[in-house]
Amino acid sequence: MITSDTIVIRRAGAADVRVLARLAALDSAAIPGTDSLIAERDGVAVAALDLTDGRVVADPFERSLDLVELLRLRATRVSAGQGRRGARALTRRPRAGLLVRA
Repeated sequence: MITSDTIVIRRAGAADVRVLARLAALDSAAIPGTDSLIAERDGVAVAALDLTDGRVVADPFERSLDLVELLRLRATRVSAGQGRRGARALTRRPRAGLLVRA
């Protein structure tokens, strides 16, 4: 049986301070800043990447390696296209249910 997870990569906002703090506590790490990307699987935050210094925090009880790779990929695209805000809200939706938001 094949299962499909819904993956969302999004920018953190001021309302995500608790989400970032929870991930940092689970990972025994410093809380990333609000200029971060958050990776969610099925609506639950699993990992975050601080865009200012590249630090990653992740829930050690969840599969997160694939999401961290997606966060790093998205971070390179965000930094390369700083002036292209609003080009497209959704950049990609492959068969596996991957949803990436700018």
